[in-house]
Amino acid sequence: MNYDLICIDIMKKVSTEGKKKRLLLQACCAPCSSAVLERLATTFDITMLFYNPNITEEKEYRKRKEELQRFLHQKYPNIKILDCSYDKEAFLEVTRGLEQEKEGGKRCYQCYLLRLQKTASLAQIHHFDYFGTTLSISPYKNSAWLNEIGKDLEEKYQISYLYADFKKHNGYQRSIELSKEYGLYRQDYCGCIYSKIEREKKKELEFQREN
Repeated sequence: MNYDLICIDIMKKVSTEGKKKRLLLQACCAPCSSAVLERLATTFDITMLFYNPNITEEKEYRKRKEELQRFLHQKYPNIKILDCSYDKEAFLEVTRGLEQEKEGGKRCYQCYLLRLQKTASLAQIHHFDYFGTTLSISPYKNSAWLNEIGKDLEEKYQISYLYADFKKHNGYQRSIELSKEYGLYRQDYCGCIYSKIEREKKKELEFQREN
């Protein structure tokens, strides 16, 4: 499936209807949101959802949320954030037994499902037309899984899912450029304790090779 082309078709359809559709967009961080919003903001009436229970350190969680708030205030002051409580226990529960999985495996799938299910549920409660996520802009995220989950939740909650692969059209590179332009904090791990441990191991190996 070419999810990028599907996204383009959806946007064309929305544009021809003359009125912006309401989109609840789950945001992982400010850098990823920057390039996604640049692409979507003229087509949709967007509300950002900061629901990221995978960020297992509260200090890191608050830092990323505050950075997203700062960026929106500076660049997109009309876009609101639908906030959620800090809930790392939800992530730890759905990934129980998958602690030894490598990044990109079954644990990540459960993380995608957790975040997208919350997004779809809130989109239904608050009567949005679409729900979606910024996650596919990252080259480290499985876009096929994200869109397959979105399809299932679309049917379950009867809310249209915004299929996308935002890394296309140099989306990830654009997020890096916008991060530099707006001085955005860019993290080097997804947020969960497992990815942080894996990243620290890689750094240690790199250090040993260089020394």
